[in-house]
Amino acid sequence: MKSMIEVQNVSKTLNKRKVIQNMTFNVMKGDICGFIGPNGAGKTTLMKMATGLIKPSEGEIFINGINVQRDREKALFEVGAIIEVPVFFEYITGRKNLRNLARLNIGMDRKEQLKKVEEVLELVGLKDRGNDLVKNYSLGMKQRLGIAQSLLNNPSIVILDEPSNGLDPIGMKELRELILSLAKEFDITFFISSHLLDELQKICNKYIFIKEGCIKWIGDVNSLVIDKEKDLEEVFLDFME
Repeated sequence: MKSMIEVQNVSKTLNKRKVIQNMTFNVMKGDICGFIGPNGAGKTTLMKMATGLIKPSEGEIFINGINVQRDREKALFEVGAIIEVPVFFEYITGRKNLRNLARLNIGMDRKEQLKKVEEVLELVGLKDRGNDLVKNYSLGMKQRLGIAQSLLNNPSIVILDEPSNGLDPIGMKELRELILSLAKEFDITFFISSHLLDELQKICNKYIFIKEGCIKWIGDVNSLVIDKEKDLEEVFLDFME
């Protein structure tokens, strides 16, 4: 099975504090991998390094076998990502936002870019609301628009940082169903950070637990829940002790 994200002995020091400590793991093709830890554990920092927004202090990260630090553009060619909160121009429409962003896909001509915008709006269930101003979107709709943005370059990997933050139960359900649908229909590998364990338990086949920048446990669903009476949150708390 192909490794889509490979993190090798990665550490990161910020303000003289080691926020990531010698982290090593792989996310394989087809995984929906939950990257789980309490607030401040280092989830966003690792995702920023995986997408080349910041550099590791030590170690290397490979996407599709390509070193992110040495060749960021090539490594991220098939990656879609939402790191922290998706940002859009509030006073133009969702469709116009995506059309502007689609211009970054230099491998597509303008006709292809416009077609892709319509495709991703359809995929995330926003085609009928594409001409609404983003300022009138609910938080759930903004998150779906963010996922639409991440799909503009036909990614094989999508990295999502706390995508369920602030969503109501309906928004969470819609997001969960969308991720499962995209994974199944387009064979997209997902790497998702969250502290909402009950949501990840419904979609992930693999988990990475971290605490204070260190991996506490890594493995698939079947090897995790040995005690069938415990849910994911209880198992996670056991590892955090």
